[in-house]
Amino acid sequence: MTQTFRKLGVAGLGAALAAGTLGAAEAQRPMQLEDLFDLSSVGSIAVQPGGDQVAYVRYEMRDVVEGEADGTPVSSLHVASGPNTSRLFIEDRSIGGLDWRDGERLTFTSSPEDGPTALFEIPANGGEARELFAHDTAIRAYAFAPDGDTLFFIAPDEGGEHEETLHDRGFRANIYEEDMTYSRVWRVDLSEDEAEAVVFELDGHAGDLVVSPDGEHLAVALSATPLVDDLYMETRWSIVDAASGEVGATFETPGKLGQGAFSPDGDYFAFMAGVDRADSVAQTVHVGNVSSGTFEILARDAEQHGVDLAWQNDNSLAVLVHTGLQSALVEYRRDGNETRRTVFSDFVARSMDRDAQSGRLALVADAPTHPGELFVSRRRDFERWTNSNDWLGEIAFGDQRGYSFETRDGVRVEGVLVTPRGEAPDGGWPLIMTVHGGPEAHDSNGWMTGYSRPGHIGAGKGFAVFYPNYRGSTGRGEAFIELDHQDGPGEEFNDLVDAIGALSEDGIVNANKAGITGASYGGFASAWGATIASEHFAASVPFVALTDLISFFGTTEIPVEMVDVHFMEYPWQAWESYLDHSPIRHAQGSTTPTLILHGEADTRVDPSQSYALYRYLKMTGEAPVRLVTYPGEGHGNRNAAAQYDYGLRMMRWFEHYLQGEGGEPPAHELPYGELLGLDD
Repeated sequence: MTQTFRKLGVAGLGAALAAGTLGAAEAQRPMQLEDLFDLSSVGSIAVQPGGDQVAYVRYEMRDVVEGEADGTPVSSLHVASGPNTSRLFIEDRSIGGLDWRDGERLTFTSSPEDGPTALFEIPANGGEARELFAHDTAIRAYAFAPDGDTLFFIAPDEGGEHEETLHDRGFRANIYEEDMTYSRVWRVDLSEDEAEAVVFELDGHAGDLVVSPDGEHLAVALSATPLVDDLYMETRWSIVDAASGEVGATFETPGKLGQGAFSPDGDYFAFMAGVDRADSVAQTVHVGNVSSGTFEILARDAEQHGVDLAWQNDNSLAVLVHTGLQSALVEYRRDGNETRRTVFSDFVARSMDRDAQSGRLALVADAPTHPGELFVSRRRDFERWTNSNDWLGEIAFGDQRGYSFETRDGVRVEGVLVTPRGEAPDGGWPLIMTVHGGPEAHDSNGWMTGYSRPGHIGAGKGFAVFYPNYRGSTGRGEAFIELDHQDGPGEEFNDLVDAIGALSEDGIVNANKAGITGASYGGFASAWGATIASEHFAASVPFVALTDLISFFGTTEIPVEMVDVHFMEYPWQAWESYLDHSPIRHAQGSTTPTLILHGEADTRVDPSQSYALYRYLKMTGEAPVRLVTYPGEGHGNRNAAAQYDYGLRMMRWFEHYLQGEGGEPPAHELPYGELLGLDD
């Protein structure tokens, strides 16, 4: 759809609706890829002490289709006081670290034009933001003591002597995994006229910090080094004396670590963590004794994934969990006894913030028909306070629901299914299987549409789109996660093939017109579908995909994490297994047309993985293959132009091979002159 038509569709239809000249059925239209670049969503939130207002950051896509400058989403700061009642405080500025210094002042981090990220504040009733504190290097995390003047923050070390001069003169060698910049914890008293920050002499790299309610202690997340593997697997919460900087207890958890919070009396620290070394995600609540460093694991056997937590009182916790395709708020006593569970049926909550004074709880949540919005509790009910995309009322969304089936070995697998409206045609719709990455992730029955995830865009073009939570996914507890260990992609890939069979048997999809796509581990599955399981897939679009596990281990930044929570053996312990589970090993004879995409700056999955798959399919396959790379993009496209290009290419590939004539691939050029209005 061209630029002009899209804008007439939104503005013109909106005017017609306001005038009452069109019926609802006539007014609605299918969702289009270009619509993504009109979207806004709520990100971080902070409840004002007392609970009357909630500050939030709104992110808006850059509409490169309409000629806006390329880049990542633009952020703005707002304060809401009720449903559809909010004020814009700051716009067109990078905003992070949102918090309240007290009930009267709102703080945030931002990057000034001429310096590193600094701390700013703005009055709760609006006005001009002012720089509160700047450090020699970027402030990455911060927290205030109860007095409101003592600031604790994390910032990286300064560069070496003459670093800037040497860089400018061309001396820019990188010493791999040795030339590392550590982050430290600092304290500064902002009540002093000439505030001088004092560094804490802690052993390791600081990643996060929390101040106890009485201000006497800090909890600091420390890892041995800044290496990504250490950040993932070797980070531990330590309790630090806020005055002396001395480390007391450390919670010696075995694996991955998540967020934490002190109890109101400061005696306990609750945090999310993996229950063992092989747990692929920090999903389970741990409650630790601040004095001794001992901890208890709460509800280890629950089929859920904990995503956020907050203390309600000294003996009670509220935990936001994902369970299956839904989310819920679960209340636990400190001993782990569950006292209440509130399941959210209308939306999927992603994060929360709770005010200790009023008990008011705010959520960021999305639903099948809208991305993230602000929801705020009134007693135990939640009201939606924001509507960031009222124009979505013009969209004729597809039908979205949960779908489950039984695999060949009797495991129940579920996922989210999006289809065109109405009954399926004879033989079923063509299918786009969209596989999440990780595999330590899951899809919930919320907002499912993005530049690499067809969702309602696909449904609007006549596709069924299925998002499977195959074994190894989160949301179903520890036991379900571990079903894929030492066998990826083995039985969990059979789950994807079995999904096609189940959907076909139910008359929903055409098994002969099945495509597959996904990023990272989802790209791994898509590459697998184009090679060893080529007979099941009529088209494949792997993104930032693992394709050769032996070379992947040698080039990724997370080799230890991949072994400890997935492969379970190092390559030299299982050469044949690594080779057999590599898509390139099975590329010969592939009959699946494959579009491969990758960011050229990817450090998680090196771009050579996609070059290898392309070459093997090109030399030994029997179907068209194309490789597209994106300069400057990493493990996923962050900038709007690269996202638009990706979405166009993906949808055109699937339309051509699942709905069209197939054969030779579509032209490698895209009609940007028409799409961007350049020919007008």
